[in-house]
Amino acid sequence: MPVVSIQPERVRPGRKRSEESRAAILAAAFELFGEVGYAALTIEGIAARAGCGKQTIYRWWASKADVLLEAMAVKADMSVPLSDHGSYTADLESFLETSFALASRQEVLDLLCALMGEAQIDADFGERFRAAFLQRRRDALGIILSRAAERGDLPEHLLPSTVLDIVFGVIWYRMLATREPLDRPLAMQLLDALTIPGDHSHLDNGRNT
Repeated sequence: MPVVSIQPERVRPGRKRSEESRAAILAAAFELFGEVGYAALTIEGIAARAGCGKQTIYRWWASKADVLLEAMAVKADMSVPLSDHGSYTADLESFLETSFALASRQEVLDLLCALMGEAQIDADFGERFRAAFLQRRRDALGIILSRAAERGDLPEHLLPSTVLDIVFGVIWYRMLATREPLDRPLAMQLLDALTIPGDHSHLDNGRNT
């Protein structure tokens, strides 16, 4: 999977090769996880699949969990676009649908549960997980909420922090506790709960498709 630079930087010798190696390692880790699972995944296996030495991996990441963490963070950034659809309701609907679609993929569901589990037993990794994934996803939705506030169409009765807690609380509860589906009907129920009643009647025709 490609790694997208957040800000342009001056090109340095060897930079292209380093970025290609990093992308190959992230892709290899994600693919191997889907094939063998978390317990059987090794740095040696990732290195062999990516065509690099394991010291290359250890130069950038502390553990296999950290490699998977970055792979998942990049995939989430790429899979959940933050395009401006013109309104808070439309932006939130897009965010919910694409987030649910990603989390519903079996390999993604299994990976997120594995990372959350690792975060509970390794305090240092837990801090990195919260900063590099949990907060990163909250910041992504925060962009939509900030944009809505600037437009003036964010419902006054909702605090942005409450919207964040509800959206991600539902996602993680279903993934970790009930394993019930993150489907479109649920997305529409959340949309109803987090928007002004009657504000998205123009979306009703597409809800049963």
